[in-house]
Amino acid sequence: MKWNCGVVAGLFAAILAGCSPSAQTDIEFKSFAQLSERYFDDLLELNPVQGTFVGRAEFNGRFENNLSDQYLKARHQLNQGYLDALLRLDRQGLTAEERLSRDTLQYELELALVDETYPQRFLPMNQFYNRVITFVQLGSGESAQPFNRVEDYDNFIQRMGEFSLWIDSAIVRMEEGSRSDVVLPRVLVQRMIPQLQAQLDLVDQDSPFFAPLQQLPDALSQEERQALEQRYRQALAQTVFPALTQLKDYLADVYLAKSRGSDGWGGLPNGQAWYQHLANKHTTTRLSVDEIHHLGLEEVARILTEMDRVRQQVGFAGDLSDFFAHLGSAPQFFFTEKSALISAYSDLRNQINRVLPAYFDVMPIADYEVRAVEAFRERSAAGASYQAPAPDGSRPGFFYVNTFNLKAQPKWGMTTLSLHEAAPGHHFQIAIKQELEGVPSFQRFGGYTAFEEGWALYAEHLGIEMGLFHDPYQYFGKLSDEMLRAMRLVVDTGLHAKGWSRQQAIQYMLDNSPLAESDVTAEVERYMAIPGQALSYKIGQLTIMRLRQEAETALGDRFELKAFHNQVLMSGSLPMAVLEDKIRLWVAQY
Repeated sequence: MKWNCGVVAGLFAAILAGCSPSAQTDIEFKSFAQLSERYFDDLLELNPVQGTFVGRAEFNGRFENNLSDQYLKARHQLNQGYLDALLRLDRQGLTAEERLSRDTLQYELELALVDETYPQRFLPMNQFYNRVITFVQLGSGESAQPFNRVEDYDNFIQRMGEFSLWIDSAIVRMEEGSRSDVVLPRVLVQRMIPQLQAQLDLVDQDSPFFAPLQQLPDALSQEERQALEQRYRQALAQTVFPALTQLKDYLADVYLAKSRGSDGWGGLPNGQAWYQHLANKHTTTRLSVDEIHHLGLEEVARILTEMDRVRQQVGFAGDLSDFFAHLGSAPQFFFTEKSALISAYSDLRNQINRVLPAYFDVMPIADYEVRAVEAFRERSAAGASYQAPAPDGSRPGFFYVNTFNLKAQPKWGMTTLSLHEAAPGHHFQIAIKQELEGVPSFQRFGGYTAFEEGWALYAEHLGIEMGLFHDPYQYFGKLSDEMLRAMRLVVDTGLHAKGWSRQQAIQYMLDNSPLAESDVTAEVERYMAIPGQALSYKIGQLTIMRLRQEAETALGDRFELKAFHNQVLMSGSLPMAVLEDKIRLWVAQY
């Protein structure tokens, strides 16, 4: 398909004024509880896909056009209206827990208003995270979208139509971005095109979209089954696949040529200020980019020293670089079958579960399963990830392991990865958060990367105390993952604030870790796509560990690790400054 940009803009100009709900926040709230719950309801009205993920069935047929002018206006009204209402409430009249929640919501709303001032709408997707991937996962029947009743299938058919409108808007916004010089780096566009093509190349039995047709409700008659399947297939053929083709052709035929040769955010208009904002947003701190870069260099040097101690402990004769090469290539460190990797992680899950009660007296009700990353996204997905359980308990959490490249999944990295992604890392923090009672919904279902990833990295460190790193190679895996997070402080800031090239960033990571080159390349391109996010892990971990040390010093023999973990986990995900206030108040009142 050939594209005429003027025609594109003319055809789809009306799309940007498409339907979006508008929040009415010009009312007085009698209590913080009333305000916070109304806020969450209005937030889901604007973001119905999030509503599906938190188990609100009334949103299952909608796919918000978060790029339309009306949506952006409604979002601003929601953020500003609720902030104004919040500031009118008497903070002193709230309970201690309510003040914690109130301060968190104020932080969230003020941050959102600053976020609005940057043109993120011109960059609606990238190869690492985009709404196409989310939509495919929803349509696979293995995510939050239910496919149990005829109504569920009709909901998703309706969602297909709104997804198609979002693609139209994404193209218009990318065109606007190209006129404003706000475009993606070329290599990221090159990664997205085959992702989309892969969806178009799949035949019925291989496409995730057709999987729900294998689980049609048993109660349907043959005629009803045929009618439902026909509606579903027709919607895919007439709506979803043409929209994906349209987007793929636009990226290949138009946008690729307009993409930029620079790799970092500094190559964008006002890019330095934008990146500083993103660094503060993701870390929930006021640290400068230079401070973060310097901290990363210090952490990399410290961890390299510790890694060399492990090399000496196992009696390896070569230097650290040789040790990295050995760990990344020796056959004994890798599985040869994908199923064996998944099975080994399932065994490790049971091993870790046995020791958790000694360190936690509050654990999630929901369980989790180990799964391989789906074939449709394994080429570009991260090495591992976690998906939260359904809030109503109908679906467990999922610890996804990418089996595409077994050389990127060494055996020595398994313990630390499981601690991070599953228990007591993301699974504990996110599942417990969802299961909290008496806490505002925005805290139960929202979150901050620094808190969530900081906790997960803290969970890796906790594995030392739990006795899970008695094998020096598994301990090296812990150091290797910590090194990854330390290198991120250097590389992310290097790319976006110090003029580093993609290749310079890749080489730095190869020189300082045993990571496979394919893994390093995917990591660097991830930082290029979502700047600042990768800073949150190490900053969050160091903050939690510092707060624990402060509490241990202040409380001495009275310090209880389980009680500290309760304090961190039992209020949901918090900005770092709010968490600091909470822990210090707990220590003072202990």
